[in-house]
Amino acid sequence: MSSDTKIDLDAYFKRIGYDGSREPTLQTLKAIHYAQAVSIPFENLDVLAKRPILLDLASLQKKLVTEKRGGYCFEVNGLFAAVLRELGFDITTLIGRVRWMAPEEVDTARSHMLMLVELPQGTYLADAGFGGLTMTGPIRFETGIEQETPHEPRRLLTHDHGFELQAKIAGGWMPVYRFTLEPHRRTDYEVASWYTSTHPSSIFVQFLIAGRPREGKWLSLFNREFKIRGLDGKAETRVLDSADEIAEVLDSYFGIALSEEDKALAIAPYLDRWRAMSGS
Repeated sequence: MSSDTKIDLDAYFKRIGYDGSREPTLQTLKAIHYAQAVSIPFENLDVLAKRPILLDLASLQKKLVTEKRGGYCFEVNGLFAAVLRELGFDITTLIGRVRWMAPEEVDTARSHMLMLVELPQGTYLADAGFGGLTMTGPIRFETGIEQETPHEPRRLLTHDHGFELQAKIAGGWMPVYRFTLEPHRRTDYEVASWYTSTHPSSIFVQFLIAGRPREGKWLSLFNREFKIRGLDGKAETRVLDSADEIAEVLDSYFGIALSEEDKALAIAPYLDRWRAMSGS
């Protein structure tokens, strides 16, 4: 993720509300990982508005830090990786195949960015951008054991030629994504991101998706359905009826302030389709 632009750490840390150590330690990694996950939401509004998704560091800082927007994995983890590298962490960026809510017989493309972080304590998997199930802390790169995070437990299993990350939801293990250890660079992510943000079959082109972990709960928005889910799996659901209602939820719960142009481009054209999907 090389760039001629230098990351503005002061602005980034102000954005995520972090004022702790900047030493490249496990404690720092855990603290920054949590702070970014709860502060910078996952969202695909620019995709719905048919705006280009730019992955250079200057664009990521402008959108996620200065404009206080969110983004999807290539954006939020791209920024996270740049921050970690600037702090002196040794990281390798990878790409995975999303398996969340996908039947086993359905093949999926490589469309999710994640990273490994090398520390004196060992190797850790870090990932601050997976929709309504974003990890809020890194886990050790060790298979077959249940590992705690600030939210739900996670575990890594070996699978075929690689690995599978799982999350424990309401007492049961659910697959999140599968990946190998082949390093990937920004050019690789740009190709995957272009497909993800433009192909008609991509979920990000068809549906509104926003997610944000908060202390002890998850916030998620899928089209018109807004959920607040507890760590016990129980959820409160509210169906939103208008572009204004959706915008209000995005502002109040996800920290995303939409302009009238945003509502006109990213929400209004899709409302009838989303109503038809839900039968109302």
